[in-house]
Amino acid sequence: MDASSRQSALDRLTAHAPFLARLAELNPDDVARYLSEGTNAALAEVSAPPVSDDIMRTLRQWRGRMALLLALGDLSGEHDVATTTRLLSDFADQACDAALAAAFAERVPDEKPRGLSVIALGKLGSHELNYSSDIDPILIFDPETLPRRSRDDPGEAAVRIARRMTEILSARTGDGHVLRVDLRLRPHPEVTPIVLPVEAAISYYESEALAWEQAAFIRSRASAGDRALGEHFLSAIQPFIWRRSLDFRQLKEIGAMSDRIRDHFAQGQAFGPGFDLKRGRGGIREIEFFAQVHQLIYGGRDPSLRVPATVDALAALAVAGRIEADDADRLSGHYATLRRIEHRLQMIEDQQTHCLPTQAAALDCVARLDGEANGTALLAMLEPVVADVGSCYDRLVAERAATTGLPRDEDSLAAQLIAAGFDPPGAALRTIAEWRGGKLRALRSPAALDALETMLPELVKALGAAPDPQATLVRFDKLVAGLPSAINFFHLLGAQPALARIATRILSLAPTLADALGTRAQLIEGLIDQRAFDAPATKEQLAAEWAPGLAALDYERLLDRVRDHVGERRFAYGAQLVAGATDPLAIACGYSELAEAALQVLADATVAEFVAAHGRVPDSELVVLALGRLGGRALTHASDLDLIYLFTGDHLAESDGPRPLGATTYYNRLAQRVTGAMSVPTAAGKLYDVDTRLRPQGAQGPLVVTVDSFERYQREEAWTWEHMALLRARPVYGSDAAKAEVQGIIDDLLKIPRDPAKLAADAAEMRSKIAAHKPASGALDIKGGPGGLVDLEFAMQVTQLVSGQCHDPNIAAALGCMKAAGLVPPEVVEAHGLLARMLVMLRLTAPEGEPPTAAARQLVASQCGEPGWSQLLAAHDAARQEIANWWASIRPGQENGK
Repeated sequence: MDASSRQSALDRLTAHAPFLARLAELNPDDVARYLSEGTNAALAEVSAPPVSDDIMRTLRQWRGRMALLLALGDLSGEHDVATTTRLLSDFADQACDAALAAAFAERVPDEKPRGLSVIALGKLGSHELNYSSDIDPILIFDPETLPRRSRDDPGEAAVRIARRMTEILSARTGDGHVLRVDLRLRPHPEVTPIVLPVEAAISYYESEALAWEQAAFIRSRASAGDRALGEHFLSAIQPFIWRRSLDFRQLKEIGAMSDRIRDHFAQGQAFGPGFDLKRGRGGIREIEFFAQVHQLIYGGRDPSLRVPATVDALAALAVAGRIEADDADRLSGHYATLRRIEHRLQMIEDQQTHCLPTQAAALDCVARLDGEANGTALLAMLEPVVADVGSCYDRLVAERAATTGLPRDEDSLAAQLIAAGFDPPGAALRTIAEWRGGKLRALRSPAALDALETMLPELVKALGAAPDPQATLVRFDKLVAGLPSAINFFHLLGAQPALARIATRILSLAPTLADALGTRAQLIEGLIDQRAFDAPATKEQLAAEWAPGLAALDYERLLDRVRDHVGERRFAYGAQLVAGATDPLAIACGYSELAEAALQVLADATVAEFVAAHGRVPDSELVVLALGRLGGRALTHASDLDLIYLFTGDHLAESDGPRPLGATTYYNRLAQRVTGAMSVPTAAGKLYDVDTRLRPQGAQGPLVVTVDSFERYQREEAWTWEHMALLRARPVYGSDAAKAEVQGIIDDLLKIPRDPAKLAADAAEMRSKIAAHKPASGALDIKGGPGGLVDLEFAMQVTQLVSGQCHDPNIAAALGCMKAAGLVPPEVVEAHGLLARMLVMLRLTAPEGEPPTAAARQLVASQCGEPGWSQLLAAHDAARQEIANWWASIRPGQENGK
């Protein structure tokens, strides 16, 4: 920045800002250093005064020097708006620290300040302070650590210190003031003391706080005083600020508060002289609300959005795909413009004002301070900014616009129901009448009935558009009947009409998902995020996504949270299938990655708990081997997990912890706990069923054996079918070295030369036993019966073991390899694709093995690549015939043997 720009800024300040002009006269050395060396060099010579008896005067003199230099840096362009507001906020932090230190020194002179914290909210909380802004802190104290006089009650001592700190900052003397302090944002300010005990404050925010208080704490931090105490308080109330389960009633209240502000300050006020830059339509507050409402909706599930500063929040929302990048860029630029002009208003006479002057001369003064020619030019610059902000905010609040609701007159309501798709409307009329009459437990409060009326119009549209409106209405009624309260669920559907359409489609087509939704209605919230319909995540992506929210949890809470994460993601994958958005085979792989991610997190946590009690077995670790559908990366919505537990090292070793155990006992107990972590229902519900019967010697053998024992058993004792099962085996937990060791053993075992005739005979005998023990449940038993997936697997496994080729645990990949090698009829590869897709879809739409409903049949057919149900059945029969023919060509007469 050249000297002429600095001089121009000083000239404008002197001519148009009397308050700052007086400060320039009082601080000539600062002005001279600014002109010769720049703002930052001048600021480097200004520091907070020491605590002394003269603290009132020295703080105010310091404030004057800072105000002058920060204004010059702003006006000259050496500092942008973000830099200016951060430096103003840093000054406020230091001033609060200095005033608090002085208050402590007066009352307990031999003690260091501790046990009292300043929690900054609003613009100070987000490092966005204005030139002449109030600060809005909440003060908390710890009765156990607050220094006090011997006879002082801790609460009285805290109030006296807080009151003195406020006086030092706010009292107006001949030198002015430092900061205006507004303590009215504390809970119940009309009856509570100005400083609150920390545990009482935590209790309030956990149980009683209001919607606007949640929004206020988005921009909060421990800004002064005992920062460790402040961080403890803010950490404790994070679940209040960032709620995983959305409360759309609160969002509605926050939106209503914004609407009231807009009505109060902007009704009848066209943009022009007198416009309120902060509260008017298209003003600063609407940009802040725009960011905060999105943060409240999504921040509970996405920690990357928990940033206090408005511009940073807009950028984070854009990166996360929650708002358009262009909207974020424009609103960020508009925010800087509006804040800059707001600062110009406040520079003139150090007044806390946000309104453009109504008189032309005063407006010209503001314009020229900013470098504009006159007030007309300033208004011309601001008008498109304000219009664009107002337009963006209008779009945000449009979804909260009042609806006309459904009529209560039966004839009128019947006509609307018929138009929506309920013909005849009688059953729907009775159901809605029962809802409105409060027959269901969840609809017995006035708030619930109000929420019902808000969402009924969109709900009826969505239900009427379902493939079977009457059946879907019955399922929705059953869902609501199971809810303890329907208020938030109804507010959610009312605020997000697209979710109502998805929910009704799920209820109509997917009983498995409908049951999950009935148990946890908040599962639907995960679908607000359009990324719920992205391609399924890998286990690495899932682990990275979950890590921030799991890091600080104890073991029991971790079990619940992982179940929440898995349930939400599994529900979202099911919704993708119902929406026809993703290939069922991709979802099957996604289900598998999800299970692996859960296993990794829970096994790590279980091992850590176990190590704390029993130590580690030297040179040894747990390895988990997946078989079946998890081994093959092809789970369905409700698949079991087939696992084998192994451990490396010496089985005679002993752990080195406070309660040592022999290695075999150690790992058997550890594996039991891992199984429990994966399978035991908790308050958050069930995770997976775990089947460990494929281990050596089956259910009669130990739960865990050494890797050496596993290899020896497989080489010397295992039945043919156990080697066939190894074709779907894959190590999924353990160090890379341990997993590579186990994989190497499996690879070697599968390369052992086989007697083709004996292998085929063994396989045929085992297949017959399976058929006798578990016959096909019907024509649509995709796995069992002639030509089903079990026949396919037996045929391909015999071929893989005989040939020694294509040992990929994923069936589709192995078949692709076998096709290239001429080991499988090409038609069988296509048959597998069809049956595998049918299996995934039928597990969702007809989980009990019955044929899917008429409404679901078209969905299943489409997801399997067929135009309709009859064509799918024909393709299914043809596919089974191809598989049956292949298995018949391999299967000989049965002979006994291993």
